[in-house]
Amino acid sequence: MDTEAGGSDPEHPSGAPAVSLIMPVLDEELHLAESVAAALGQDHPGPLELVLALGPSRDRTDEVAAILAAADPRIVLVRNPSGSTPSGLNRALARAAHDLVVRVDGHCLLPPDYVSVAVETLERTGADNVGGIMAAEGRTPFEETVARAMTSWLGVGGAPFHLGGAEGPAPTVYLGAFRRSALERVGGYDEAFVRAQDWELNHRIRDTGGLVWFTPRLRVTYRPRPDLRRLARQYFEYGRWRRQIMRRHPETVSARYLAPPAAVLATAAGTAAGVVGMAGGPRWLRLGLLTPAGYAALLLAGTAGGGRGLPPRSRALLPAVFATMHWAWGIGFLTSPRDLAAPRPEAP
Repeated sequence: MDTEAGGSDPEHPSGAPAVSLIMPVLDEELHLAESVAAALGQDHPGPLELVLALGPSRDRTDEVAAILAAADPRIVLVRNPSGSTPSGLNRALARAAHDLVVRVDGHCLLPPDYVSVAVETLERTGADNVGGIMAAEGRTPFEETVARAMTSWLGVGGAPFHLGGAEGPAPTVYLGAFRRSALERVGGYDEAFVRAQDWELNHRIRDTGGLVWFTPRLRVTYRPRPDLRRLARQYFEYGRWRRQIMRRHPETVSARYLAPPAAVLATAAGTAAGVVGMAGGPRWLRLGLLTPAGYAALLLAGTAGGGRGLPPRSRALLPAVFATMHWAWGIGFLTSPRDLAAPRPEAP
């Protein structure tokens, strides 16, 4: 399946540039057809191709991809034996034919004007990468709850790509539309970062003098995890890999990323102290229970403010979703092994 990418972009009567969309895919049988249809259903007048990097899926993803590719010559399939996201992105990039590259995920839905807005923003700003908002939208009561938490300060902090904000330079953005030259300048995605590869890539782009640009006009529908177990796993991995980013790039340490592990340590220590005080230890240790009580009050306050408009069942789930996101992220951060990510090789 893998073939060497072609040369320069083809001309098009509209004068619009050609664009390659790249999508790593693993176990996406349920969402792949919908995501591919949205990716190729763009109003951009220039040529489009979609390169799917197929990991070793355990469901019918490969079969669905083959059917889609047979029906649309704009779809190109490449293999990604490791199944990791950064490896898939690099393999898709190597096969991509065009100078403008748009990253897509197999569980997100691009709006019809996504590529045209991205191209216009790249041309207007001169940025190396432009991106927008990860617009979490749920279809079940649980997914609705997670979507609300993922678009709130208490759930994810103040990142514009979660909450929105004014257009301008940003540390990172969701997904991204890139100049191929920028990706090649920094050596593509770091395959050591199974998670957080977008943030790490954008840091290197900025570190080499490039501009990463956020615009709320780029809004991508994202489907949240469907249950607490998978949500906890997702945020545990986020925490583990965020610590790796901080080890690799110490200058990126911020209060936002230290808040979850601090909450875990404080509530655990306060609870332990309170239990000792209640069990016959020094009475003043009972004051430690104020910490978990305060955290619980924060969750309830966040639910009261952030749960407006949710159905009663979804609203009732919100404290548990907030706590799962915080604690899984914090525990992942605190237990992240130093050798989780191998050092990136120096460029020759």
